[in-house]
Amino acid sequence: MADKGIHRDRDGGLTLNNHLIARQPVAQARKKLNFNFKSINKGVDIPFLLLILVLLGFGVLMMFSASYAWGINDMGDGYFYAKKQLTFAGLGLVGMLVVSVLDYHFFQNTVVCYIFFGVMYAMCLYAAFFGSSTADASRWINLGFVQFQPSELLKVAFIIIFAYIMAVNFPKFNNWKYCVIPFTVIMGITVIVLGLQRHLSAVLIIGVIGVSMMFVSGMPAKTFWKFIGVLAAVAVLALAVVLMAGKFSYIQERIDGWRNPEADIQNNTWQTYNSLVAIGSGGWFGLGFGESRQKFLYLPEAQNDFVFAIICEELGFVGALVVVVLFVIFVLRGFYIAANAKDRFGMLVAAGITIQIGLQAFLNIMVASNSFPNTGISLPFFSYGGTALIIQLAEMGILLSISRQGNIKK
Repeated sequence: MADKGIHRDRDGGLTLNNHLIARQPVAQARKKLNFNFKSINKGVDIPFLLLILVLLGFGVLMMFSASYAWGINDMGDGYFYAKKQLTFAGLGLVGMLVVSVLDYHFFQNTVVCYIFFGVMYAMCLYAAFFGSSTADASRWINLGFVQFQPSELLKVAFIIIFAYIMAVNFPKFNNWKYCVIPFTVIMGITVIVLGLQRHLSAVLIIGVIGVSMMFVSGMPAKTFWKFIGVLAAVAVLALAVVLMAGKFSYIQERIDGWRNPEADIQNNTWQTYNSLVAIGSGGWFGLGFGESRQKFLYLPEAQNDFVFAIICEELGFVGALVVVVLFVIFVLRGFYIAANAKDRFGMLVAAGITIQIGLQAFLNIMVASNSFPNTGISLPFFSYGGTALIIQLAEMGILLSISRQGNIKK
């Protein structure tokens, strides 16, 4: 039986999947949409599906508690954010169900993946120059009924096009022109448009996703580590130039606030300081559901980026630990789906989505606890936001689609 997990191929490459994937042909793309509704009750990864539903239900409940006071203050209705989030969750669940019965090989198509990436890139470029701005960050497009954040879909398009190029070029990975240049170009232009939006948290996420997918793709180890060395040097140089140019002075402010959250609690560190107060107030078992004090207009974005702090305050260390454990299980199960995927493309897409969700959760928790500078990263399934929640659930549909065709033990 072929072994599973991260291992080295015969050429020294690193891959997450088993040896069978390395020997499978690449040409498995579908030229048209292929839905299989007969499989709706067959082949689904039940543990992963239940985990998604638990995260979503828990997330909506805690978002409601965290948003109640802000709903009254902003809209005169404490249930305002909860009702909208439930609507988004319902739409997202329908999308997840539809995508889960879609053959994921539909995306393994040159036209589909390049058009998807190109459209999302163009929308992000439009948002950077003509979109709606908040706190000097231009990331949204006002569609009238909703503020659409195209960078959320750009992450998905990035994962898909990366997986496609890696799957197609894998037989030629011994030539660095095929295993480095395409990924460098795609990652580079993606980072540039996100930088124009002043969306540095997304830049960080895209960088980690890209490097991680390259690591598990089967790229020769020597080539990979040489690329990492060059990438690290370029990143350090770019950051130094940006800081010296003063174009992103808020980066230095956030670093200073991270180092000393009590330095300017009336201004720059107000959010971080009150997040720490909320976490510290929770103790072992919390103040009780709905009993948070910091959510009463002390902690900005309590329903969004800092919902984890409210969880800690109301449910204590135990509740926070439950959230962390749920995301750890999510990552483990996601990698299990990736390791048992039908082919290399499915493995890379599953790994990319798992890394994205796991990384966002990890960074959000670190920001809330001041273990990392404030970057504006939301907590998947918990933070308020229609675009993000619907897209995250659609991504879960892709993972379920991959699991249906994989070698998952039922």
